[in-house]
Amino acid sequence: MTVNLEVAEGVGVLRLDRPPMNALDIATQDRLKELAEEATRRDDVRAVVIYGGERVFAAGADIKEMQNMDHAGMVARARALQDSFTAVARIPKPVVAAITGYALGGGCELALCADYRIAADNAKLGQPEILLGLIPGAGGTQRLPRLIGPSKAKDLIFTGRQVRADEALAIGLVDRIVPAAEVYEQAHAWAAGLAQGPAIALRAAKESVDAGLETDIDTGLTVERNWFAGLFATEDRERGMRSFVEEGPGKAKFR
Repeated sequence: MTVNLEVAEGVGVLRLDRPPMNALDIATQDRLKELAEEATRRDDVRAVVIYGGERVFAAGADIKEMQNMDHAGMVARARALQDSFTAVARIPKPVVAAITGYALGGGCELALCADYRIAADNAKLGQPEILLGLIPGAGGTQRLPRLIGPSKAKDLIFTGRQVRADEALAIGLVDRIVPAAEVYEQAHAWAAGLAQGPAIALRAAKESVDAGLETDIDTGLTVERNWFAGLFATEDRERGMRSFVEEGPGKAKFR
């Protein structure tokens, strides 16, 4: 399989496994969607790590496969391409991308679907589709400007240039830089910590932020208000408040 889901102690690892560069061909896209939806459904998955291995995250789409597609073929395929990435973005649990080596084109777009991005100090990211006479087609023109702002996103998309880890951090494309050998360990630790948290409240937080970014502030506040009130019906809320009163902050154990 070109993508695998490995689950242990609440953390699901979506592992790309298509050597040598984890090119995202149609089969890989479809498998990614299938496993993202599985991670969404499974109660034993409380947080997710997206990882491409020690050498590369994902170097982009399979250009040889795409070269043989005509307009009609891509019209039929483009929605499925976007849907595979959207399935990752809509996992209602904390998701972290562990970025090693290259995250280019579709690889960068996949990283954009995560909530948090930890990159190796030698990582390179970018949207080079313009160099093929194309634009990003798996969410890059939408998720990238929402993350780093329209002018910086246009610079990357217009030029197709790659950015090194330090620049990616400076513009907000990644959130943390670590030595290459520590990327997976630190990403897993981030996910494992959140896997012990209140699952429904984490889902509420993620969906409130994501929904608010897509709408006006009044609608976003309504989403937040409804989730906030709804959490008062959960056992985790009872546990969290009781622990705070009896033991002090940060000691609650959630189910």
